Amino acid sequence: MDYVINRTDTSSWTLDVRHTAAVTVPMIGLDRLDNDLAGWLDRVLIRPGLLPPSAFEDAFVAIVQACAPDPLDAWTAFYRNTIDGLVHGGTDPGGTIAEFAPVHERAVSLVEGTDVVELGSCFGFLSLRLARAGLRVTALDLVPGTMRLLTQVAARLGVTVAAVAGDVTAVPLAAGCADTVLAVHLLEHLPEEDGATALAEMVRLARRRVVVAVPFEDEPNPTWGHVRCFDPRALADLGASTGLRHQVREHHGGWLVLDR
Repeated sequence: MDYVINRTDTSSWTLDVRHTAAVTVPMIGLDRLDNDLAGWLDRVLIRPGLLPPSAFEDAFVAIVQACAPDPLDAWTAFYRNTIDGLVHGGTDPGGTIAEFAPVHERAVSLVEGTDVVELGSCFGFLSLRLARAGLRVTALDLVPGTMRLLTQVAARLGVTVAAVAGDVTAVPLAAGCADTVLAVHLLEHLPEEDGATALAEMVRLARRRVVVAVPFEDEPNPTWGHVRCFDPRALADLGASTGLRHQVREHHGGWLVLDR
């Protein structure tokens, strides 16, 4: 383990990193626990070299779960606060939520129909938001534990999301099962060949529309697990490869929309 979290008093923890450096982490109340924590960890620990990108996820999970005696209480607060922040634009102008809020807003505006599949959903914030709006949503991610957590939190939030653990290159869902299929900040995590296969799977699943969103970066960000960069030409080439009507737009990154 690369770190140990010790509660030092009633207002903070000490994050003991590799037993060579200590960072004081302010105690986060459940009313303030949200995904801006990810950006904070990146700025304070990853970029200065105190923690390798490979340890980011474990540190993140440990801090969230330390915020309440029952970890599920902490995760429920984390989800609720993050979704509310994404809807309203976030409270920290430079935070992770403020960065992603316009991306999610754009994704919501591009959904057609009532049945939606989100591939590479990660925590499932977008899937939960769409389900809360009354859509029938299936979220798919590779990590079974994340999908179990999404199922538990969705029940606590009073919404229904079908959470499926699976590989985006071989999706265990029927062809034509959704009106719209979304991949919001997924393809930058995949090598080129796997990305092309994932897009083919999206086309197979979608009755009406496929929506792909990617960040535009000069080089892949290792903290977030990125392995590939995109620009408008790369998105246009992907769209052309499907044979479907497609358009590419820029809005806080790049967007590829395919329509049947």
